[in-house]
Amino acid sequence: MRFVWPVLAFVTGLVPLVAPLAPDPHPALTVATALWTAALVWLAPRKPVWALLLTAPLFAVNNLWAQAITTFVVFAACRRITPLGRLWALLGLVIALQSAFSLVQDHGPGMSFAETLLTAVLNSMFFVLFPAVSGMLLGRRRPMVRVLRERNEYLERARALTAASARTEERAHIAGEMHDMLGHRLSLVSIHAGALELATATKAPQLHDQAELIRTTSSLAMAELREILGVLRTNPEPESLDEDTGTRSDIAALVESSVNAGLTVSLDWSGDDLHDADPRTRRAVHRVVREALSNVHKHAPGARARVQVSAGGGRVRLQVLNGPSAATPGTGTRRGLVGLEERVGLLGGSFTAGPPAEGGWRVAADVPLRPAAAADQSAAEVAEVPPPLAAEVLTVPRVLGGGCLGLFALLPVTGALVVLLVFALLNPMEMNAPYFDSLKVGVTGEEEVMNEFGPGRFGSDGCTRYRTSHNPELSYKLCFRDGKLASKEQERT
Repeated sequence: MRFVWPVLAFVTGLVPLVAPLAPDPHPALTVATALWTAALVWLAPRKPVWALLLTAPLFAVNNLWAQAITTFVVFAACRRITPLGRLWALLGLVIALQSAFSLVQDHGPGMSFAETLLTAVLNSMFFVLFPAVSGMLLGRRRPMVRVLRERNEYLERARALTAASARTEERAHIAGEMHDMLGHRLSLVSIHAGALELATATKAPQLHDQAELIRTTSSLAMAELREILGVLRTNPEPESLDEDTGTRSDIAALVESSVNAGLTVSLDWSGDDLHDADPRTRRAVHRVVREALSNVHKHAPGARARVQVSAGGGRVRLQVLNGPSAATPGTGTRRGLVGLEERVGLLGGSFTAGPPAEGGWRVAADVPLRPAAAADQSAAEVAEVPPPLAAEVLTVPRVLGGGCLGLFALLPVTGALVVLLVFALLNPMEMNAPYFDSLKVGVTGEEEVMNEFGPGRFGSDGCTRYRTSHNPELSYKLCFRDGKLASKEQERT
């Protein structure tokens, strides 16, 4: 479509050569104006200001079809010229230039200067003002639609952020309830368990180990509760992590604790220790081993278990294996395993849990020692709320119907061109010599001639011309005043 419209404009500018609507134009001048019009159509989207100004010289030439195409040039140019003050100044200048060029063509002996000037100004307004308003409306519609679209996208993002904020607040509410309901009671249990441990050390040594287990278990429950509350809080604090968490000594302590609880567990550690590993990796190793041993306690209490950890090559690989158990396995919800899978996945590792081929259960994880830094969502800043839209932006598209109605300003021009073309092709406008000789000045009416030969070709002097049927180089010029023939003569074309 880049060159289609210029070609159509060029062809339209050549119409007077086959269907003249005024005194026969000069062929070379008609071709030049057609080329000029095609160039303006190509230039309008690229240099709208120059295209708008260069439409004025066409009104000094007798080519109505080229002048009609300028309405589309003005329409396309005014869609792209901003701001409005600059556009209206250019329109005033173009109207003045077109009126001045029109005076060169239209001023003749049959019309006064005032009539000629008024006609030129009215024609310029018709060819400039109407299409300019249409283009201006559509040009203003485009940025308004873009602003409204951006506003809608912002509202969608705000809605999503509101929902996320509501979920965060609900998590904080749950964390508060858990702290109020469980935190205090677990603290009391831990305090009384400590007192019971001290009392059994001297009064009941045989119960000292059980009392110590109660105290350590309650302390562990408090630590786990704090970790859960940290996840649920709006701004969770970093997980508590000491220098031994996830290291060989820490895993050995977990294994020893399980052995003291009645399990048969062995530890197989190969490679370097994890003191220099990322804290998140050490926390994941600790959680995987602890959760796996807890599952062995619940689902296979009589089975033998083995913890294997291998660190090297920038990764740590661990697995917890247990054999079949004669005890009835407990029922679980797999929430712990799902949580481990999510935790390991966030670090860029892999996690599997399931029965191996030899039976029993196997929990395995492969975690990088230096995982990529995770995005800190809590530090993400919400984009600044845009200012409220101006009333003009919100109401003008509604009042003007999005500017689409402005296109109807071009319909009269298009319709008139089609009607004139059909009429020019169907009306021969040829008059024979006997009829011309029979015309009487002051007696023959204009309507009688039009009914016989049509309206002819209107000239700038207000007279009508008809081609002769016997000599193509001659034409009959008829001037009418008040509906009666005022003068008649032959002239060369």
